[in-house]
Amino acid sequence: MKTLKDAKVGQTVTVARLHGEGPVKRRIMDMGITKGTQIYLRKVAPLGDPIELTVRGYELTIRRQDAEMVELV
Repeated sequence: MKTLKDAKVGQTVTVARLHGEGPVKRRIMDMGITKGTQIYLRKVAPLGDPIELTVRGYELTIRRQDAEMVELV
């Protein structure tokens, strides 16, 4: 199972499904990360956390812990 934290900088990936429960999963979905969404990985901070993405035409920064919950195709 490949997750968003495994993606490389400059790569465009597609979301297969979201893991997690309750408010955490809802927060990720509210940010626009849903099944079938294309995500472009823009940057990773020097220590690996956080990760900067382009989702649905806007820039988004998420924690590596949250990126583990996003399974990719």
